[in-house]
Amino acid sequence: MRLRVLTINVQNDEGDPRRTGLLNYTLRRLTPDLVAFQEVCYPDWRDQLAELVADTGLRHTTHQADVLTYVPPHADRYGGTAIATRWPHRVVEAVDQRTPDVHWWTLAALIDVPGLGAQLFITPTTPWRPDAEAARVRQAVEVTDLDVRHRGALPTVIAGDLNACPEAASIRYLSGLQPLAGRSAYYHDAWAVAGEGPGHTWSVDNPIAATEIDRVVGQSNHRRRMDYVFVGSAHAHPKARARIVAARLVGDRPVDGVWLSDHAGVLVDLEIERLRPLGF
Repeated sequence: MRLRVLTINVQNDEGDPRRTGLLNYTLRRLTPDLVAFQEVCYPDWRDQLAELVADTGLRHTTHQADVLTYVPPHADRYGGTAIATRWPHRVVEAVDQRTPDVHWWTLAALIDVPGLGAQLFITPTTPWRPDAEAARVRQAVEVTDLDVRHRGALPTVIAGDLNACPEAASIRYLSGLQPLAGRSAYYHDAWAVAGEGPGHTWSVDNPIAATEIDRVVGQSNHRRRMDYVFVGSAHAHPKARARIVAARLVGDRPVDGVWLSDHAGVLVDLEIERLRPLGF
């Protein structure tokens, strides 16, 4: 069975008012099964999540606002994490990964994939400040703890805006290249397996991103891969396999003359099979 996963930072509803509609058009065209959204408007002032998924087949949604008991500071500016799935899901845990200026939560949801079983989908959004790698490292370890607590029958999928390049400690940890505090993990970085080219998702080539890059980084040549889909390894899931068969960018060029966001998204196709135990 093929499973299509997308992560995309929608940048609230800033800028061109056509962006949300064009994002919806793009989702209808791409037909993903699991989507991790970042920076989605809070539903108490605009139900952007409903607008994004209208008529896409993504009938089951959760915004972090649905599991919180408060509206975080700066929610109007930074929005929140959200997920959308083709099949019903239930959030099994929400982890408070706030930093002093951003209150993004990580959602862990179990999805019952027809004919295959339970799929754990974890959607972190880590701090954006360039000097916040210590916080991103802590959150990466918390994400792998979530996996251990709630892992389903199918290989776990972790998807989100991780605000770190592949060389960063947090990404190296998830990729199995570097231990952290005596801990180690191993997930397949979908772009490293099946993507072509550098896969930059936050780049000065995007004029919306260029404005933010000038403000945050201040360098005119800045291009980074910061958005990821990670897939659990065969070692962690001996009863199922998820082969990464394709990975490509979404929104790395304008649609009808409009850039979808300041980030490009990452679209990944997985081929999933249940493995039968060997008979003797």
